[in-house]
Amino acid sequence: MSSSYKEILAYNEKWIAEKTASNPDFFNELCIEQKPDYLFIGCSDSRVDPDIFTGLDLGNVFVHRNVSNIVNPIDLNVASVIQYAITNLKVKHIIVCGHYGCGGIKAAMEEEGIGKNSPWLQIIKDIYRIHKTELEKIKDETKRYDRLVELNVIEQTENVIEMDCIQSLKGTQDYPAIHGWVFDMRTGKIIDLDLDSKADDKLAPGNRSFFIKLKSLFKK
Repeated sequence: MSSSYKEILAYNEKWIAEKTASNPDFFNELCIEQKPDYLFIGCSDSRVDPDIFTGLDLGNVFVHRNVSNIVNPIDLNVASVIQYAITNLKVKHIIVCGHYGCGGIKAAMEEEGIGKNSPWLQIIKDIYRIHKTELEKIKDETKRYDRLVELNVIEQTENVIEMDCIQSLKGTQDYPAIHGWVFDMRTGKIIDLDLDSKADDKLAPGNRSFFIKLKSLFKK
């Protein structure tokens, strides 16, 4: 059951009281600086909150969220977040997290509503097209959507790896571990797709990522 607007403000007052009761310096310490070990790139879906299902507290995770957790190579927003996270915050892990039941994935495939003409969701449509043979072999519609969610995470994780600011750190101690996750809302489980870039820099051997393709276009 959702809270009313006034209930949210009332909860905030209660939360402040609880925090200061256990640690009078909590907010003084909180505002000094942030030193998160994790950058979380996730979906804007209201049911996918990393603070809730990871147990990470305030100050432990730097967060960027957008529709369908897309790392668009020409999106200055996500590029700036990643640059700041690795250069200023020195994060040790970058997590790209999708989720089963993603509305953006479904909209892109059904081509209804925002999915019909959305240039943002065209990225997902392209992923579907590239993996069309595999996906169309999956007769169960739910399982097909689930697989596309996973393929989208793989592609966006590779896009992170191919960013110049990430590549420049290869071979140094500041090079972050890069992970692909799917959050299963049906069970609450985090599914690690085991795409740690430190173990294997090539997530999809033989396939150039969209990031590389787009970079090559701008260099012409």
